[in-house]
Amino acid sequence: MAVNFSSLWGLLMGYLIGVTGLWAFSFSLIGVYLSGQVDSYFAVLTRITLATLLFLPFLRPRALGHRYKLALMAIGAVQLGIMYIFFYQSFLLLTVPEVLLFTIFTPLYVTLIDDAMAGRFTPFYLVTAVLAVLGAAIIRYQGVDSGFWSGFLVVQGANVCFALGQVAYRYLLPKLPESLPVYSVFGWFYLGALAFAALAFALFGNTNQLPTVAIQWGVLAWLGLVASGVGYFLWNLGATRVNAGALAIMNNALIPAGLTVNLLIWNRDADLLRLMLGGVVIVMSLLLNEWWVRRHSLSATTAE
Repeated sequence: MAVNFSSLWGLLMGYLIGVTGLWAFSFSLIGVYLSGQVDSYFAVLTRITLATLLFLPFLRPRALGHRYKLALMAIGAVQLGIMYIFFYQSFLLLTVPEVLLFTIFTPLYVTLIDDAMAGRFTPFYLVTAVLAVLGAAIIRYQGVDSGFWSGFLVVQGANVCFALGQVAYRYLLPKLPESLPVYSVFGWFYLGALAFAALAFALFGNTNQLPTVAIQWGVLAWLGLVASGVGYFLWNLGATRVNAGALAIMNNALIPAGLTVNLLIWNRDADLLRLMLGGVVIVMSLLLNEWWVRRHSLSATTAE
């Protein structure tokens, strides 16, 4: 069923936009306080462990079948575990603005994966996603050095994992028992991510590069409990309440938000004119997507 404009906007404000505000700080916090200072595998493990502990008390192991438990764990392992490994490695290859730039392709992956899982192709979602990509490109496009391809590919690995997890969760949630509160099963998502993160740290982690100052532990605590724990729960919940086009566009709202935080707090270089123009294009893509959904819904209703 199509979501009307007021309901969609309220959900985006309550879930996706709210989480975007939380995540806007993550890029700079990682780039400034953790990248190159704290082992990336340890940072991922700590972050996911804290998020898991936050939801573990609500877990009801007997309330869900093993099939759904494994599905949620697999989604968590991909969207959070594997994605974080790629994501943190990218900060060793790129600057914060470059990482933000290379995430502009996430909406394309969201729309394409959603269509693939539904066995359809919706060109208009792709059009609005491309428009959102254009908005993000306006904000941060600049020349890159010879390390472009390695950094680009690492970030794309993170983007694909993030997109796949979002779409898979959207399809799985309606199949779960309606009597179960979402927070009582989301712990399986984090347990799947934790299993992968623990294995990655055991194989590749550097125990000589652990946090040494309080601010690094504080950043990890914030990222684990708030950005990952609260953030991923609300983001995935919001992802189930909107259409694929709106979800794709909201993925790129992280870029202007992240750049704004980076500019205002850490005083990094940013082109304010590009930031405003790109933000306008992204908002326009969201409005265009909602117009199309409403028109399509009205046409379907009239035909009936």
